[in-house]
Amino acid sequence: QVQLVESGGGLVQPGRSLRLSCAHSGSRLHYYTIGWFRQAPGKQREGVACISTYDDKTYYADSMKGRFTISKDNAKNMVYLQMDSLQPGDTAVYYCVADVTVIGGRILAAGYWGQGTQVTVSS
Repeated sequence: QVQLVESGGGLVQPGRSLRLSCAHSGSRLHYYTIGWFRQAPGKQREGVACISTYDDKTYYADSMKGRFTISKDNAKNMVYLQMDSLQPGDTAVYYCVADVTVIGGRILAAGYWGQGTQVTVSS
């Protein structure tokens, strides 16, 4: 059983930063990568970033490179998403995910999903 619990969402002004946290539990045999998706109102879910639980290899969606940073703490079973220079277009529900499918550098799908945390970027 894989459990993913997000925290850290909220309302933030444009240009500011926010850090999301994900507490994950379950046998690592269930997943090799863990990361984040997001879904904005009226849009499809999109992969944001993911990281290998073994070798720290990371993947980012092109639009997030340079602004978002994914990291992990294996000892605490935590994954983090540092989001800088947030813009209104980043407003979405952010989901922690595990067992991520990455093809050609694109984050395409995930086998396990958390409940999501709302991030709203507005002045």
